[in-house]
Amino acid sequence: MLDDTPQPPHLGGLSESECWELLHRSGLGRLATAAGGRADIFPVNYLVHEDSVLLRTAPGTKLDQLVEAPEVAFEVDGNDAHRYWSVVIRGRARHLEDQSRITRSGVLELVSWVPTDKHEFIEIIPSSVVGREVERARFGKSSLFG
Repeated sequence: MLDDTPQPPHLGGLSESECWELLHRSGLGRLATAAGGRADIFPVNYLVHEDSVLLRTAPGTKLDQLVEAPEVAFEVDGNDAHRYWSVVIRGRARHLEDQSRITRSGVLELVSWVPTDKHEFIEIIPSSVVGREVERARFGKSSLFG
């Protein structure tokens, strides 16, 4: 006989190395900025290189905010067959202008989902990397709603 009693999902923290492993698997995240007393969040494509996150952007709001207030948060989440997970990086963004650094980092291989020219490069240097996971809930019924 199947037990229809919902089981509470397990919630746990992720190690920093697990966080980086998950970041390598994705390519879409959210960049949170706070410039001029205004919080903003942007969906961005990204690439992990060594211990930093690289972004491409065009001139405009995002780049202006990063130059004005370089302290940012960056979040990526996802799921697999067993769990949901979330990784948050807090750190400092800097505008990369050194073309040799850009070439060595592989950021030129980063392709945006938005079909606009993006020739400006941003690096997020983490001050903290934290993550957590929650098991997929186990329900005896076919849906959450019965």
